[in-house]
Amino acid sequence: MKSNYSLDDLRCFCTVARLGSFTAAAEQLAIPLSTLSRRIRQLESDLQLRLLNRDAHRVVLTSTGAQYYQRCSALFEELLDIDEDLHRDKHRPSGKIRISAPINSGSYFLRVIFYDFLKHYPEIQLDMNLSNSLIDIEAEGMDVVFRVGSPIVENWIARPLKHMRFILCAPADYDISTITTPTQLCGHPIILCRPMIPWHLEHQTNGQAFDYHPQKMVRLEVDEVGLLAHAVKTGLGIGYLPDYAALPMIATGEIQRVLPDWHSKERTLMMLYRDRNNLPLRVRMFVEYVLQRFATMVD
Repeated sequence: MKSNYSLDDLRCFCTVARLGSFTAAAEQLAIPLSTLSRRIRQLESDLQLRLLNRDAHRVVLTSTGAQYYQRCSALFEELLDIDEDLHRDKHRPSGKIRISAPINSGSYFLRVIFYDFLKHYPEIQLDMNLSNSLIDIEAEGMDVVFRVGSPIVENWIARPLKHMRFILCAPADYDISTITTPTQLCGHPIILCRPMIPWHLEHQTNGQAFDYHPQKMVRLEVDEVGLLAHAVKTGLGIGYLPDYAALPMIATGEIQRVLPDWHSKERTLMMLYRDRNNLPLRVRMFVEYVLQRFATMVD
């Protein structure tokens, strides 16, 4: 049997078999009757099988044709179901959205937005991958990706959401009077949070830059800002915290700022997604929802 037959000819055969009439099938397929007859003959020639017996009044499947129709009709029904699913996917917000985000940003403010979005759209499912590692977003089949920095991914749109800086913080009762320059951090207990190593610092007035590579007196290493902030608050040591986590705690006196004239360069949380013109409705609505929430967010 040849394997280079036309799937469109096969679709024509299934339509004739289902309706039991060349005339009815030609009308449904919107093609001339002569074209339909020619295509069925071509399919039988390609397959080297007789599928239909024809006479002046009716069309009857051969035994081989009946077996072939039974198998092939299921295929086209599945294709029709796929087409209908894709149509619903384009016009109704439903289905799964795969998301990748940093643990820190995801834990602090993205998760609240995600949960609120799900409450608004009960037919949408979020598959969240929170990780500080840079995954291959194409290979992992991600729909929307959040990253801190200025990532460039070909064929993906990057939208800025929130600017942030990292600052040095110590327990509220820790004596920081001897720390007047970044070099004097050496010898003090340190808490590290991956991947924010080393600590990039610059003076907010004169622009002087300094990278601190903590090596000694490291008491704890974590990969989540909430753990870092709690460890600083508990009194374990000095940490390098994002301002969105540190400033509220400084304001309530839970921790104190070290070297207030120094901070990191501004970093930006970005949202990446594919060309908006070809986005499924659920992804487009998610993107618009996130942008709206960040537009109204008070820094």
